[in-house]
Amino acid sequence: MAATSSGFATQPDFRVEFALPRSGKLKLRKRARRLAVRLQGLGDPAGASRIGCCCSDSVVPARRTAGKGAEKSDDWRFESTKIAPTPAMPFASPQSHFVSKQEKFYPRCTPRNSGPQSHDTPPKRDTGIANEKDWGINLLNENVSETGTNEDGSTWYRDSGEDLGNNGYRCRWARMGGRSHDGSSEWKEMWWEKSDWSGYKELGVEKSGKNADGDSWWETWNEVLHQDEWSNLARIERSAQKQAKSGTENAGWYEKWWEKYDAKGWTEKGAHKYGRLNEQSWWEKWGEHYDGRGSVLKWTDKWAETELGTKWGDKWEEKFFAGIGSRQGETWHVSPVGERWSRTWGEEHFGNGKVHKYGKSTTGESWDIVVDEGTYYEAEPHYGWADVVGDSTQLLSIKPRDRPPGVYPNLDFGLASPPPPGDSQDPPAAPL
Repeated sequence: MAATSSGFATQPDFRVEFALPRSGKLKLRKRARRLAVRLQGLGDPAGASRIGCCCSDSVVPARRTAGKGAEKSDDWRFESTKIAPTPAMPFASPQSHFVSKQEKFYPRCTPRNSGPQSHDTPPKRDTGIANEKDWGINLLNENVSETGTNEDGSTWYRDSGEDLGNNGYRCRWARMGGRSHDGSSEWKEMWWEKSDWSGYKELGVEKSGKNADGDSWWETWNEVLHQDEWSNLARIERSAQKQAKSGTENAGWYEKWWEKYDAKGWTEKGAHKYGRLNEQSWWEKWGEHYDGRGSVLKWTDKWAETELGTKWGDKWEEKFFAGIGSRQGETWHVSPVGERWSRTWGEEHFGNGKVHKYGKSTTGESWDIVVDEGTYYEAEPHYGWADVVGDSTQLLSIKPRDRPPGVYPNLDFGLASPPPPGDSQDPPAAPL
């Protein structure tokens, strides 16, 4: 049984691609000049952004019922049925009036002193935590501080540096961004890596942006290697926060994901999600915990409501060890006038091929039976310690500062390393 669920239909996703103009001069050798395009004083009055968006049609919550008898359960999701909401208008998606003629050439041949090209696109819902290779983090070994203005009046900047602190602390960072001439469109991105003499290592990204229609987004990602203060085992932790908000309608969403692994198989995963589309709001939380010795706990809790007063939800939990365990859950619904319906259910697995199933509802349903049935559950995570180590090569390759002879690291794990300049420790305000 998987702890995640797909009870919600996809809500609006931004898909934004920034094409910042470049200026500069590329000198080619005479021989190369005969074989390639000659570039002199490149200037591209490209607009600050090209924006595309997809948005689902008008959607409302509905609950489906599947199965029968003791295994009857509710599957609830957004559908175009039951309640007729205000039509959901898609986010505006104007195309840039200025398209770079050299756009296809830039990825192969970029002038050294050109402005940075944004990697920034708004995050997508329900995509979890990306691997480090998907970010393309590339920190320079030299300090850089550059700014520029393009022919269309848009501006860009690029900075990088290194900060040092006690206990061998080092943070290498890079920042870049750009904005249109009137400030209506803007993007920012920051990369960093941290380390100290205790063995602590961190790799991270934060990015944000907005467009001329008022749509905005924010995303942060990081992964950390450290030594657990209780078990002294190596631990890798990954996390991501994402949000997007419409500037033209009452719509937006926020997600927080985390994963924790240690060298003996202990694993914890979870997510908190929130979203709104016009008069409908929904929430979802789920978690998984594996102790590395065969014990597993999984749970999910999701609920939704409309401004008309309709509310509904579904939650379940399972606990297992050595083939013995239990599952239990509840599905519920509250009408606009306050009438409540609910169904609760449970299973006891004895590990001998017998399963006790029971349940009841507010409409008079009830069952209490013992059946011959196999027991299935995931005692180990499908993605564990070996997987995360294999996907964290850049994190593991971070080199700390050289430690002088006779100087020993401070192993006070309770002290957090200071953030890099501009590093946000708290998420922004809720999307709505």
